[in-house]
Parts: sequence; C-alpha cells; structure tokens
Amino acid sequence: MQTPNSHVTMTGVINRPLQSVEPFSLFSSGDIALFQAGSHYRLYEKFGAHTLEYEGVQGTYFAVWAPDAAFVAVMGDFNEWDHYSHTLLPRWDSSGIWEGFIPGVEAGCLYKYFIRSNSGEELFKGDPFATRWEVRPKTASVVHPLDHTWHDKKWMQHRKKHNSLNSPFSVYEVHLGSWRRPDPNDEKSVYSYGEIAAMLVPYVKEMGFTHVELMPVMEHPFDGSWGYQLTGYYAATSRYGTPQDFMAMVEAFHAAGIGVILDWVPSHFPHDAHGLYRFDGSHVYEYADMRKGYHPDWNSYIFNYSRNEVRSFLLSNAIYWLDKFHIDGLRVDAVASMIHLDYSRQRGAWEPNELGGNENLEAISFLKKLNETVYALFPDVQTIAEDSTNHYGVSRPTFVGGLGFGMKWMMGWMNDTLDYFKKDPVHRKWYQNDLTFSLVYAFSENYMLPLSHDEVVHGKSPLLYKMPGDDWQKCANLRLLYGYMYTHPGTKLLFMGGELGQTSEWNYKRELDWHLLKHPTHKGIQDFVRDINRLYRESTALYEQQFEGEGFEWMIVNDYDNCVLAYMRKGKAAGDVMLVVLNMTPVPREQYPVGVPLGGTWEEVLNSDHPRYYGSGVINTGPLQAAKQFYNGREYTLSLRIPPLGVTILKPVTV
Repeated sequence: MQTPNSHVTMTGVINRPLQSVEPFSLFSSGDIALFQAGSHYRLYEKFGAHTLEYEGVQGTYFAVWAPDAAFVAVMGDFNEWDHYSHTLLPRWDSSGIWEGFIPGVEAGCLYKYFIRSNSGEELFKGDPFATRWEVRPKTASVVHPLDHTWHDKKWMQHRKKHNSLNSPFSVYEVHLGSWRRPDPNDEKSVYSYGEIAAMLVPYVKEMGFTHVELMPVMEHPFDGSWGYQLTGYYAATSRYGTPQDFMAMVEAFHAAGIGVILDWVPSHFPHDAHGLYRFDGSHVYEYADMRKGYHPDWNSYIFNYSRNEVRSFLLSNAIYWLDKFHIDGLRVDAVASMIHLDYSRQRGAWEPNELGGNENLEAISFLKKLNETVYALFPDVQTIAEDSTNHYGVSRPTFVGGLGFGMKWMMGWMNDTLDYFKKDPVHRKWYQNDLTFSLVYAFSENYMLPLSHDEVVHGKSPLLYKMPGDDWQKCANLRLLYGYMYTHPGTKLLFMGGELGQTSEWNYKRELDWHLLKHPTHKGIQDFVRDINRLYRESTALYEQQFEGEGFEWMIVNDYDNCVLAYMRKGKAAGDVMLVVLNMTPVPREQYPVGVPLGGTWEEVLNSDHPRYYGSGVINTGPLQAAKQFYNGREYTLSLRIPPLGVTILKPVTV
C-alpha cells in the first residue's frame, strides 16, 4: 500500500514517504553572500512561495527571513491553519533564513507564517515576498506562480526611444480605483484590470499622453492610503484581479504605444500586524532607533537602509517590477524624507549623522546603488524622484556625486506657478519674477513638471477653483496654465481629472466628474489638453532639448505692466523653433510687437483662446510676416494678437 506523500517511480519502486517539511533550498552560497552584502537584486526568485516538484512530488518551497525567530512554521488552508505541523528549517549559515519544501501545497493555497520570537512573542505574518494576497480586509498570502506569455516584444525592442530623455514625455497620473467605477457612488465597486484597460488605454491614447503613472498598485490594506502604505511589496493588488491580469493591462498599454510608470514606496511602511513591522518580534526591516525608524507625518516606519538584507529586499523589489511586469519606469515616492534625518522632525527628535549633518548617508548610498543597478540592467527605463529639496544632483550620475535618477519632480516650479495663478490678474504684475524664477534653475536637474494628486486634495481645491475670476476666466486661466506647463522646459505630469477641469477635489471613494464634459467649458479644457499633448509630441522644439539651456531663450521677460511673457523653444536643428507668448491678464493685446531672431513667414499652431476651447476667439489667422525691424534686441518683429488669459504658440514656415 502506498503511504502518504510516497510516490512510484518509472521502475515501479516506491520511494520514501516525504516529511511534512522537507529540507530543500533554492539558495546558493553566492545568493547568501549577495543578500548579506546588500547587492542581491533577484531575491524574488529565492524567497517567498515557489511551486515546484521535489523527488517527483508537487508542492511548494517556502523561504522567509526572520533572523530573531526561535520558531517559524507555515500555516494555511492546506493544514487547517495549524501553527506547528509544518515547521520550517533554519539555515546552517546564520543567515536568518527559514526554509523548506511542503508536499501537496498547490497554487491558490492561502498561507501565513507563524513566528515565535526569541523573546517568546508569537506573531502571524504575511509573506514579504508573496506575489498575491487575499482581497482586503483579509490578510493571508496566496501561493501564486507568475507564469505569463508576453506579447509586447515590439514595444520592448523599441521602448528605449519612447523612454528617452530626448523624447516627449507626457504622463497621465492615475488612481485605478477611482478613475471610473461601475457604480460612481459606491466606493466598494471597482472594475477589473481588464475592464479598466479596455477604457483607460484608448482614452490615454486619444488624449495624447505618452505614459501613464499608476499610483501604487502594490498590495495595501487601507484604501485611504491611496496605496502609499504597503504590506505586499511584491504583489499587484488583488482588488482588480490577478498579477497576470495586471500584466495584460501593461501589455495593452504597450500595444497602444504607451509606457507604464509605477509609483514605488521604499521610504516607509505601515504597522499592520500582518506586515513588515517587527516582523519576527525584533526590528527587522525598520530602524530600531525611532528617531530614524518612525515617520511622524504618516504614522509609519522607515526602512533600515544600513542593514544590507533590507537593501537587498528593496533593490530586488525595484528590479522585480521591471523584470516580471515589463514596467517602463519607477517614480520613487518621498525621496526627501528618505535622505534627510530631520524631515518633519523638531530639534532634539533627530540625531545628526557621523559627519554632523542632516543627511541619511545610508539612504543616499542605497538610492545610488538602486539607480546604478536599474540602469545597468534596464537602460531603457527611467527612475523619477519625488524630491522637494535642493539636494545636489538628484538626477545627475552617481560618478559625479549625484543620486543617479533619470528625472526629478520640479516641486519649486509647481509651488511658484500655482501661487502665481491663484492671484487676481490685476496684481500679477508685481509677481512676475516669482513665475519666471524657475528658469534660473530649470537646467540644474532633469526636471519633470508635476501637477499631481497632491495638489487637489486635503482642502487645496481642484485646479480649476484655484484660478481667480468668473467661470470663463477660471477656464481660460486653467488652459493658460496648461499652455505654460507644456511649453516650459521639462517633461510633464498631469493628474487624472485635471484635463476635465474637475470642480471637486479628488476623492478616492468616487469616480471622476465625467458628467462635466456635457458643458462646453469643460469639453474645451479637455480638447485643449489633447491638442497641446499632440503639439508637444510632434514638435521637436518642445522636447529635444528639454533639459538643456540651449533649448530655451527669453524674448520678453520685462513687460510687467501688461503681464506678457514670450520665449523661444528650440530643437537641435537650425531654425527648429517655436515662439510662445503668454498673456496673464484678461485684456487682449492687438498688434503687440514681439522681437524674434528669424524673419520670413510664421503661423499660429495653437491658441488657448480659440472658440473650439470655449475661448473668446482672439487668434492669429493666416500667414504672419516678420518685419525687418529691430525690436527688443532682435532683428525682426512680429505684430501679434495676444489672447486674454491665453497662450499663443507660433512657428516659422519659411525663413
């Protein structure tokens, strides 16, 4: 008679019955060395739950890092959640890794780790490397292989051009759960990854964005964190489907020629009982010193960047999304909080580093290692830093002392610009220098201009209602703001709903105000965003030198009384230029002279005051001749109609 877990070989010989947990390992001595050196970038191939065959028996190999544990067992629906029947085996090399093969555990099984600490404390933890979790509020991990046949070879072969710093980069920031909902008023109703992709991909394509940025899709227990309080770093959230469903969504974007960027949060994690906090009863992933390990703003805990195993965990996680999910970039959240020990801390609540400064040298070292590894393995992707400080060289190579990111959010531009646009136009002439200040430092980093979700929540009001004036002026101001953003040096990011002229703050519990598109004012804003996206994508003058001073030149910067600004954007080829003229007041200017360096015929290619955008129609029609007349330091002069609260963009046709 065949015993449990025994098996018959091809020769008919019955092998030994397998134990409930068999000694087995996927780790080599080299893996352990890299893990402990902080340099292992593929830990997801070793840790976690991996279905495989051992001695002819199907089952699952489990491995977890719990260095201060006295006892670790796998409990799940396969053993009726028994705490003791399937005890993992500690490795002999003092790595703190517990592992073993459990026969009969199949894909789809639920599991957790039961951990007894050396102190005697007992904990029930999800798997830090789980590829799938139960849908919240349930908290078990799920055995789930990541098998998938990809069909985006064409995109992957050519994405270097799409993701290049010399290419147009216009990003639509999206929260998957609230872009659209099956029931707009039911926060619990959500579409699946496939259903979202069927609507979102053609919309992003039609609106002209080159990339989407998804607010964190990693598993998180609390909807109100918007995904920024993670417990499942290696799992696409089960709210919308399986990891393979998410992969199919990425494929759909790639098939449409759209890159996918993920928000990534290596800065902090929550204190949920099933998560990373005090994982084995000790401070495994977080700093033990709460002056470094606790984040007062978010009531969360900060990764211990000095611990090499933690560095390997985070490094592997970044590579995981690029490797297994074909992601085109990572926007790294809260970099400022990572690299500054005194971030949001009062005097006495933080301790200087060994050099006496306020920099977290360990976090800085980690970020450099992260970027070096990402670009070495995936030179055709981008990393983007959300950093609000003036730390040197965030987007400069590490070999010149930088952090090595591809781009950095231009928070100063965002703050100064919104402060300016909030002002009544009658007062704007006194604040022109605040608006133009961004060009003083615009080329010190590779900047992305963000109008993100952070600007339309927590009482800050939607973008439209930041604008002064009556309804028409609010809409005109918003189109003017977008015209300024898209013609200012740097890449672009717009949070969903901004293109509609949302009249309410973003609320993750509701979908966007799509009904607004019934009104010509809001439809005009949407049409303008679509058209300026197209212009940006098709105009090398607007992106070829978007990070270089050679790509920008002021034409008018001192007409304070009229609040008119004009500048030239330049491509690399001679004569590849565009003239941008902004009128920050509701007073139209007729026959306004603008000095330009090129003669010949010019034409208006976009005007935010065009009637199709619900503008007043102060536009420049037909060919415009640049007269041979020296004006404002230029050899030629264009006489233009300058729209009220508008932007006009022109280019030479013949020179």
